[in-house]
Amino acid sequence: METLSFITSNLELIAHLLGQHLYIVFMAVGLAILTGVPLGIFVSQHPRAGRWILTFAAMLMTIPSAALFGLMIPVLSIWGQGIGMVPAIIALFLYSQLPIIRNTHTAISNVEPSLREAARGMGMSSWQRLWKVELPLATPLIMAGVRVATVINIGIAAIAAYIGAGGLGSLIVRGIAQSDTRQLIAGAILISVIAVAADYALSLLQRALTPKGVTKLNTLSLKETTL
Repeated sequence: METLSFITSNLELIAHLLGQHLYIVFMAVGLAILTGVPLGIFVSQHPRAGRWILTFAAMLMTIPSAALFGLMIPVLSIWGQGIGMVPAIIALFLYSQLPIIRNTHTAISNVEPSLREAARGMGMSSWQRLWKVELPLATPLIMAGVRVATVINIGIAAIAAYIGAGGLGSLIVRGIAQSDTRQLIAGAILISVIAVAADYALSLLQRALTPKGVTKLNTLSLKETTL
């Protein structure tokens, strides 16, 4: 009850922190999509070079978030951006790379060879096959990677409050510093709620972006495997 009363009496503050939190996460994931999808396509077409890219992306995921935020401070301090939203967005951008690159690579690599041959037989160039055949078929799995990256980053963004990035993590930081369990629990609950809400919203977007023909094809494939 104390936590609920704290939330209701600080709605303006919470709305402000929520806006900061969502801005950091979606800016980072949005930029990661612009780089991760092309890299995933490149990895699927160049396996040798792709191994190094996937290995590097996996290594980034193993770096503790507090350590990565800490590394950003001296590097970005050169441009006067050592603390705040900029290092937080860059760190979350790096964390988003692996799920997006890996899912794009897996989706493109698993496109049925017969579909590629049919597209080639219709006279499509490699770029036309990519845009009109491969990417539409890969959309569900690519979006799954985006969902994973988003949910992970919503949690990691809470730690960015320690470098002055703001967001709902500020409630947790203040709760720990002031021994105030109301702020601590409120921050944790709100972060969990927006993670679930973001995942659900992105699942709806995934369905909307997936061509109907692809959905039917996946349904038929699933029935064939279960028979």
